[in-house]
Amino acid sequence: MQISAAKVKELRDKTGAGMMDCKKALTETDGDLNKALDALRAKGIAKAEKKSGRAVKEGIVYSYIHPIGKKLGVLVEINCETDFVAKTDNFVKFAEDVAMQIAAMNPKAVTREEISPDVVEREKAVYKEQVLNQGKPEHIADRIITGKLEKFFKENVLLEQEFFKDSDKNVETYLKETIGKLGENISIARFVRFEVGADAGADDASDD
Repeated sequence: MQISAAKVKELRDKTGAGMMDCKKALTETDGDLNKALDALRAKGIAKAEKKSGRAVKEGIVYSYIHPIGKKLGVLVEINCETDFVAKTDNFVKFAEDVAMQIAAMNPKAVTREEISPDVVEREKAVYKEQVLNQGKPEHIADRIITGKLEKFFKENVLLEQEFFKDSDKNVETYLKETIGKLGENISIARFVRFEVGADAGADDASDD
């Protein structure tokens, strides 16, 4: 069913959850605002948004080496509010899942803001040339380019990637669910991915 932007905004105002999370919750509950609100609370997403401004000065650096061949490895820094939570099994499991996601999906950065503007402009230029070569009118070309760029972000930004263990959610949703479960703000700070035989600069990483 079609979910109105006004209803999505109303749910966002009530929960503080992201627009995509709100739209998905409303779609799954046939537009029922109260059921969507309960669904977000059950997943911990509504609670997670309220904790997003808290400082995260504890955490762990998790290392993952692919067991087959041992030619692929990841280091990822995951932060939380307290050392107590950093030592819990659920937090370590989350870190492991994120490291495995990075190993499998090879993202360029944690967030889209961390991708170099030069890279984004280069992608846009390629898309523009592709669209113009197809003879598309300019007003349509702009929409196509925007769509292609959004696809680029979803494939290359860690938080926007489809979660490898559950295609119904992305990594950001999994992060928010974990925040709700553990009761503390959590952030994926940075990562680096190593692969034997790959060029030193081939894999971008969010390591400031």
